[in-house]
Amino acid sequence: MPPSTPRRSKFSMPSTGLEHAGPIEIGLGLGSNIGDKPANIRRALDLLATRKAVDIIAVSSIYRTAPWGYLEQDVFANACALARTHLSPAALLAEAKAIEAEMGREKAIRWGPRLIDIDILFYGDLPLSEPDLILPHKELFNRAFVLVPLAEVAPGLTIAGRSVAEAARQQGDDTIQHWEV
Repeated sequence: MPPSTPRRSKFSMPSTGLEHAGPIEIGLGLGSNIGDKPANIRRALDLLATRKAVDIIAVSSIYRTAPWGYLEQDVFANACALARTHLSPAALLAEAKAIEAEMGREKAIRWGPRLIDIDILFYGDLPLSEPDLILPHKELFNRAFVLVPLAEVAPGLTIAGRSVAEAARQQGDDTIQHWEV
């Protein structure tokens, strides 16, 4: 089933971490460059589903990508997932951070090596600007390693009036390749 454009919903208290009525379609970006990188991504997705934080709709291929930001590190494995959630943005972020910690992620260098990184890319069509969470993700349209896998699973998706597939084509980044297993 092709994913739809993110939907708008009504929140009673979106930043409180409380659940709300009705599932919301979301996008997640996942990355890893320590250990068995593809397995780390799969485990994070499994934990998100097992904890009932999300219902996975689709997962992209895993891509081998060059580091971004801090360049003196190993290559990354990156993927995107479409999912539905009943959690508020704050509660979803808390679950993502708890899973990162459970898996052993340690914060060191900004944009540096990481066992797992889980980013919320969009949450329906909700714009949000809070200290710990900006939606849609503020760097989404600057990162080919997010745009390419997101366009794979949602070729018709538009976010904030912009086509994800068109933005992925414009990136023209040849440093992104399918991860060979």
